[in-house]
Amino acid sequence: MEKNVGGYDRIARAVLGPVLIIVGAASLAGFLTIAAGTLGLVVAVAALLVGAVLATTAVTQKCPLNELLGFNTYEGATATETESAGKPRAQ
Repeated sequence: MEKNVGGYDRIARAVLGPVLIIVGAASLAGFLTIAAGTLGLVVAVAALLVGAVLATTAVTQKCPLNELLGFNTYEGATATETESAGKPRAQ
């Protein structure tokens, strides 16, 4: 799988991921109440899992959902090499 997460997409994932992990863990530990009863537990676990996925995709810069939907926000060396291949170099 090629890298497909970059730019603002990666920044948003890198910020939201850890925040959701902290909120989910705090809720599970009892420091924060999201909702009462089973709903609170489900929301806390969901926040923890979504946060882990966002943090992982920010670090690896690879997102299966982006690939499935055809999104690519990564502008890495392959795009630069392809664009500059036909241009003469400045001397």
